[in-house]
Amino acid sequence: MLLAVDVGNTDTVFGLYQTGAWSHIWRERSLSQESESHYASKLMLHFLEAGISFEAVNTVVLSSVVPDLTPVIQKMLRSLFQVETITVGPNTFPGLSIAIDHPHELGADLIANAVAVITRYKQNCVVVDFGTALTFTTVSKKGEILGVAILPGLVTAVKALFANTAQLPEVPLKLPESAIGKNTVQSIQAGILLGYEGLVKSLIHRIRSEMGGECIAVATGGLSSIIDTLRDEFIEIDRKLTLDGLRIIGEKITEDR
Repeated sequence: MLLAVDVGNTDTVFGLYQTGAWSHIWRERSLSQESESHYASKLMLHFLEAGISFEAVNTVVLSSVVPDLTPVIQKMLRSLFQVETITVGPNTFPGLSIAIDHPHELGADLIANAVAVITRYKQNCVVVDFGTALTFTTVSKKGEILGVAILPGLVTAVKALFANTAQLPEVPLKLPESAIGKNTVQSIQAGILLGYEGLVKSLIHRIRSEMGGECIAVATGGLSSIIDTLRDEFIEIDRKLTLDGLRIIGEKITEDR
C-alpha cells in the first residue's frame, strides 16, 4: 500500500493507493503554525475510521510547496510509518529532466504533475493546475519540463479583491450567463470567471503555438471543473493527477531500491 502526501498552500491531501486504485483520499488544512502531533492525530483518525493499520503502508511519498510545513510533515510521517519517506525534488525521478534556470525553485507538485502526464501520454503537454496558484507547466514528449507560467488562482484573485475593497460582498465561484453584470455579484463573476476563461484559453493557445502546434492540455486541481466552457480545451480533467504522479515516483523508487 502506498501513501501519497501533497502539501499545498491551502490544503494537505493524503491519498492511499492499493490494488490499482485510490481507496481513500483525505484533505486537511495546511496550517504552518500547527505541530507534528496535530497532523499525526488527524491521520491516525483517518486510518482508524478506514480500518487500516500503519504497518500496511510500504511506500510513503511526499511533495510540499510550503517550506515551513515540510519538516513538520516529514517528522510526522517518520513517527507513524516504518519506511523512509520519499520527498520529491528536481532530481527525484530519473525519467524527468528540468530545463529551467533554477530547478530547485520548481514546486514539487508540478514535478509530480509532469511525471504523471509523461507516463500517461508521452506527448508534448501543458498541465494547467487550478489551485491556490494557477500554473501552466509545459512538458515535452521527451520527458523534459520546459517551463512554467504562474498567476493567482481563482480563489486567490477573489480574496485579493475583497481584501482591498470594503463594500464588495462574498461571491460564489459560479460562471455567469453574461459578461455584462447587472449587479455586484454578477459583475465580479463576469470579471473573474469569464476573465480567467479567456486567460486560460489564450495561454494554452500561446504555449501550443510555441510548441509548434503539437501540444495537448490536461487540467488538474480542486477548481479545474468550475469553468465548464474550458472543458473542450483539455484532453482530460483529472483532479488526482498530482497524486498519480507521486504514486509513479514512489513505485519507481521503491522498485529500484
